[in-house]
Amino acid sequence: MAYAAGVDVGSTQTKAVIVDETGAIVARSLTATGANVIQAAQTAFEEALNEAGLEEREVEYVVGTGYGRYKVTFGNTQVTEISCHGRGAVHMFPDTRTVVDMGGQDTKAIRVSAEGEIIDFCMNDKCAAGTGRFLGAASSALDIPLDELGPTALKGERPVKISTTCTVFAESEVLSWLGKGKKIQDILLGVHQSIAARSAGLLRRVGIEDQVTFTGGVAKNTAMVETLNQRLGLEVNVSDESHYMGALGAALFALDHVLVSRQPAGRGEEVAS
Repeated sequence: MAYAAGVDVGSTQTKAVIVDETGAIVARSLTATGANVIQAAQTAFEEALNEAGLEEREVEYVVGTGYGRYKVTFGNTQVTEISCHGRGAVHMFPDTRTVVDMGGQDTKAIRVSAEGEIIDFCMNDKCAAGTGRFLGAASSALDIPLDELGPTALKGERPVKISTTCTVFAESEVLSWLGKGKKIQDILLGVHQSIAARSAGLLRRVGIEDQVTFTGGVAKNTAMVETLNQRLGLEVNVSDESHYMGALGAALFALDHVLVSRQPAGRGEEVAS
């Protein structure tokens, strides 16, 4: 059995995924990126190896992706996170034609072909509004853990209107609404709706197809999924693998190299990176 891996070094978290020669996920891991990016990449890879019960030598090719992809020092090559999220999304949900990748520092709208190739993409250009960092600011202001933001927001009935387009001022606006006596759940619902509106705007710029797949760490937030569904008027594809989609795509690019290298001389093509 052949194995390949992808390591996605994000701004806040680093993910690793190992796939076998069929493209099935055999292991995955998640660790905080922290200040030592090289170590985070190594730790995530080692944890995935341990989960899979594999030795490092058994993984034939490794692709790094994410903002810290060049810090995956043990990797064989690098592929942009946009390409990896597109590839991973189509692998998990074959009918995907539009991807929204919401991470800690940015949000990307990606249009893909049936093969997962990138047709068009755009990124948020208003500070970090509409990203995980925006949620982090609300979490800090209200002193609520990140994993409780979604469930709390879903209890809201009268969402406030969040007008700021910059994360720097998000905390101030959240506290201002709190000072006016608004309920925490209504404030948080307003924050989620604001992010959903900005994400929908990005998606419209690349073209929204029927099958939209939500990737990135924020995809774990239930309220974010719900508000995005309402804004788009459809149900986005989301799964337990959504958080690992970049690493999965990187692993699939790595697998391409492994499979090509096993073909008889003259019959293979080099994997595009």
